[in-house]
Amino acid sequence: MAQTCTTAAAAARRVLRDMQDSYVLESDEDCTFSSDESGEDTKEDAAEDVYDEDLENIAPASKKARYQHCQQSLSWKTESDADAVPPTLRFLPAREPGVQLSMRDSHSPASLFKLFFAEDAVNTICQNTNKQAARNKGKGAKYKWVDVGAAEFYRYIGLIFYMAMMKLDHITDYWRRDSIFSVLFPSQVMSRDRYRTISWNVHMSDPEEDREDDAKKGSSDHDRLFRVKPLIYTIQNACKSFYHPHRCLAVGERVARWKGAKGFKLFVLTDSSNGYTVDFSVYTGRDNVPTGQGLSYDTVMSLINRRFLGSGYHVYMDNFYTSPKLFKDLLACKFGACGTYREFRRGCPRSAVNDLTDKSPRGTYRWIRDGRLLFVKWMDTQPVSVCSTIHTAYTGDTLRKKVKSKRGAWTTQAFPCPSPVMEYNKVLGGVALSDRLIQYYATQHKTLEWYRKLFLHLLDISATNAYILHKELMQQDGLTYKAFMEELIAELCGVTQNTPMTPANTASGAHVPVLGAELSTDIRMKATAGRKTCVYCRMHGRKQAKTPWKCRACDVYLCLQPDRNCFEAWHSDGN
Repeated sequence: MAQTCTTAAAAARRVLRDMQDSYVLESDEDCTFSSDESGEDTKEDAAEDVYDEDLENIAPASKKARYQHCQQSLSWKTESDADAVPPTLRFLPAREPGVQLSMRDSHSPASLFKLFFAEDAVNTICQNTNKQAARNKGKGAKYKWVDVGAAEFYRYIGLIFYMAMMKLDHITDYWRRDSIFSVLFPSQVMSRDRYRTISWNVHMSDPEEDREDDAKKGSSDHDRLFRVKPLIYTIQNACKSFYHPHRCLAVGERVARWKGAKGFKLFVLTDSSNGYTVDFSVYTGRDNVPTGQGLSYDTVMSLINRRFLGSGYHVYMDNFYTSPKLFKDLLACKFGACGTYREFRRGCPRSAVNDLTDKSPRGTYRWIRDGRLLFVKWMDTQPVSVCSTIHTAYTGDTLRKKVKSKRGAWTTQAFPCPSPVMEYNKVLGGVALSDRLIQYYATQHKTLEWYRKLFLHLLDISATNAYILHKELMQQDGLTYKAFMEELIAELCGVTQNTPMTPANTASGAHVPVLGAELSTDIRMKATAGRKTCVYCRMHGRKQAKTPWKCRACDVYLCLQPDRNCFEAWHSDGN
């Protein structure tokens, strides 16, 4: 036994010496990247890869033989082999981690949300929305339009969040009257037609500049995100300005889908401790890879901003992103990394010597250390492969799992679990936590315009991050997510939660007949000026009569005659 311990200790010292020899401490300003190799190889490409840089000038036949020899020499270590603890990266964040706001000030839900959707940004959206509406009216749109301002637009956003919490099948259902399924609040904020016309025209970029960008389609100068770039930059800067993440970060993807509509993908960087979205990028296609290293490599490197973050962070990711090339380059910038990996990726060990098999018992693990890169395989119900630059192979951790006996009884057993697997399971929940928070009250509208879908998702990111700031500021005294959203909706709409909403108030305060147009001074036009077709008559197949009267809340023309009261019939039918 003593001889075995001595041998293991000597092996550990040799591994540590090899790691220290291979690890060069760079200056704070420089990031020295490894050789130019992609992390997104196919299984066929991987067979032709070269394991070390000294093989570049060797003939192809001997290259392959030398590569296979290198792979065979890296045999998998077992539980009895000791691994060394890698050198620790000093954690040097650019700012104190946490909320970058004064704890002494009071922060309401609306004030926190407006950190992301500030009035300047909303004013810009209003200007572009008004331009888009004028453009559509010029093309022949038949709806009535009055320019929208910031106060009304915040009420519009409040209604969007209200509909996310009170989900009904159709937008028109929120303005139904005289039904047991009626909701009273939306009609108090704005009319149905006003809400719909704003939704049709909401625009983040200047419509005139849109046409210039559309003319560039098919060329490299075309910007696929041009219509949402102004708002994306605003939200990204706000995410970074008002919060600094803690040490463990998670990189993942988020697919935003709507019922009956195709979704889109975002790559996100989150604080794993609370799910705060630190940064994000919108996927626009595999052609837009600036370094040529592949989508997964470029995604991570674009999200990891050293000037903003500092150094010493630990970045966790799944097997879509993990590659030895990426991990080495992150380490050169003083970022540790851990993630599951695909075995056919370039630089990953493919040695079968002492590897796990399908018959390996649950809890068995194997590992290989290649300098700072640690590759671990652990047998759960199926093999789990993890790569890390910040962990040692095993530190005595166990994971409790439910196991079914041959007789069908379930029991809980503890299995040895390698350190990278344990930490990966703990930390990568940050992406899942962020996704869960957003999906609780996700805004869902059926719209044909992709940039309006993205606008709605940016609202979700802003509201979720505002809630996380609230929780960090208030600690134990914070609101639940549901209570936070309810208060946010009330503040955006300019009401209090205890405002009484009764059908009587609704009918007397909003749904009243008003003249659709000013009466003409020309006595010959007094009988016909401002008249339009009655909507109720048209819907029910009657002779289409014209009327000067319309409902102020519904903004539809309705007959109001002693022998034909379509105004009353329209509202009694639930419209």
